[in-house]
Amino acid sequence: QSNISDQLWSIRNCDLYKDEYDDCTSFKARFHQYFIHGQNTDCSQWKRDYDNCIRYEENQLDLKSAGELIESERQRRHARMISHYGNNVWKKREKVPEDWNKPLPDWMQADYEQTFLNIKSKELKGEIVAAKDNNERSLCVIM
Repeated sequence: QSNISDQLWSIRNCDLYKDEYDDCTSFKARFHQYFIHGQNTDCSQWKRDYDNCIRYEENQLDLKSAGELIESERQRRHARMISHYGNNVWKKREKVPEDWNKPLPDWMQADYEQTFLNIKSKELKGEIVAAKDNNERSLCVIM
């Protein structure tokens, strides 16, 4: 029970499980699954997760449903990380590089000065006045 209560953070909002199930069983997803894998994906786990989530949400004492849901999330997280754990190409860092936040080179900083992102960032910070949009419509009419 204490192990389950420590892992309750991993339970998503029930609507997300329903959305995943609906997306998995949609015509577009089925077409994609068949095109990529040659067969349809089994979506029943999303349905079981949704049902367990609803049962747990309705009765917070239903630790069996919560436990099944937590185990499903753990398995999903493990399946997603298999390729990461199996990576033998890149050496994993032990710590962040010392110069991770050094300034950009001058040429890159000069290129960045006129970017849309930089201008909008300065506008939001109040460093510059927002440029008036030329496409902005005016209600002033001369007849």
